[in-house]
Amino acid sequence: MQDDATDKGEALIKIKWDDVIKKEARGINNADLGEVHTVESDNVITEIGITEHDRFYLPKSLAERFDGKTLWFKVTEEEANSKYRKD
Repeated sequence: MQDDATDKGEALIKIKWDDVIKKEARGINNADLGEVHTVESDNVITEIGITEHDRFYLPKSLAERFDGKTLWFKVTEEEANSKYRKD
């Protein structure tokens, strides 16, 4: 099981990356970032959409916490769409 510490500057936050698969991903102001599809060495890949899936390739370093249901990222909806979203 992957278990990494994400450096957030103030403290190291441990997230068990295998536990976030198929969980909801959210950003700042409750921005909908879809559902976690897979986790790579540096990125968390989420999918959003029912018929046409767009994907976000979110750096693990932006992950703030995982509460058992939702993986929270320190990213705005606008930033996610402009920097990390791919069709």
